[in-house]
Amino acid sequence: MGQAVKVLQLFKTLHRTRQQVFKNDTRALEAARIKINEEFKSNKSETSPKKIEELIKIGSDVELLLRTSVIQGIHTDHNTLKLVPRKDLLVENVPYCDKPTQKQ
Repeated sequence: MGQAVKVLQLFKTLHRTRQQVFKNDTRALEAARIKINEEFKSNKSETSPKKIEELIKIGSDVELLLRTSVIQGIHTDHNTLKLVPRKDLLVENVPYCDKPTQKQ
């Protein structure tokens, strides 16, 4: 697949993810839209294939992070937030540990 196609596909994927992650939050949706567009526009004139691949990797990592790690919180009253989990949200929150040792 050509790099131009990969870049366009990443651009569209980031915007779709933004719409899912920040659903019903107009301020966050607009801020994310502006940031995505600015980043792509600032690298529009990049010609080095190696640098473009690096930027695609960074963009893909950002999309994955948004999709699996960001959770939306909605203020319900003065001191309460309602969390809105999505199906793609990474729910494992277990700290790393080696394989448990068996007691003899």
